[in-house]
Amino acid sequence: MDIVFFSVSALFLFVATIHYLLYLIYRNPLVPRVARYTLYLTFVAQVGFFATRFLKGSLPFGTNMYESLVFFSWCLVTAYLLITIKYKVPVVGAFVMPITLILTVAAALMPNKGIEEIPPALKSYWLFVHVPLSFMGDALFALAFGSGVMYLIQERQLKRKRPGAFYYRLPSLEVLDSLNYRALTVGFPLLTLGIITGSIWAQYAWGAYWQWDPKETWSLITWLIYAAVLHARLTAGWRGRKAAWFSIVGFLAVLFTFLGVNLLLSGLHSYN
Repeated sequence: MDIVFFSVSALFLFVATIHYLLYLIYRNPLVPRVARYTLYLTFVAQVGFFATRFLKGSLPFGTNMYESLVFFSWCLVTAYLLITIKYKVPVVGAFVMPITLILTVAAALMPNKGIEEIPPALKSYWLFVHVPLSFMGDALFALAFGSGVMYLIQERQLKRKRPGAFYYRLPSLEVLDSLNYRALTVGFPLLTLGIITGSIWAQYAWGAYWQWDPKETWSLITWLIYAAVLHARLTAGWRGRKAAWFSIVGFLAVLFTFLGVNLLLSGLHSYN
């Protein structure tokens, strides 16, 4: 049954993503409305996926790469729906939902989709705190990445004597910078709490708060990148282009921490 929910969520997500991309071309208000409602259905189907996996005896995040990819996708959908309550800019979906769709397609291609037993050392209530905090922080960084890309595109459009078509599709630089800042200021505390709770969990599981495991090391690198850009925004007045570029670099570090470390490096956090 979980495969059914996964397939349905992937279909709805595909429809939503296509409509968000179409909104870059067609300004028909019906297009983003269809995208948003199909994204609601995606959210519900993903919750159904987690519920059926849970009833089968799995904690549907973190036990294998398949579940982690689906959970990251769900966090992205959730973060996008929440942040667009304040920022009525559906075009953001055209830059964020493709990431979500890629994660979902990657999950569909994973060979191992079965229920796996969590190692005894990792069976802890901290799992329910550390993993959601970390993934939701990463999801907000994806939104910061999307707003950063849009900012750079819009800035380039403004510098042209003849702005291109995207100029009339994207929000103002002020709105994009505000969205970037809001995503960073919410995502960074979540990442910080994720690292702290992960350290506490590591102490219970492995007897040490920090072991310089590849995942821990790259999480720290990612944290330092976002700490630097937020510090610079608050003290040096960084806005606009610099913040946008750092948001892009930071999210690339997020992706490497999540995918690169798990697939290329071996460690305590690596998936089988």
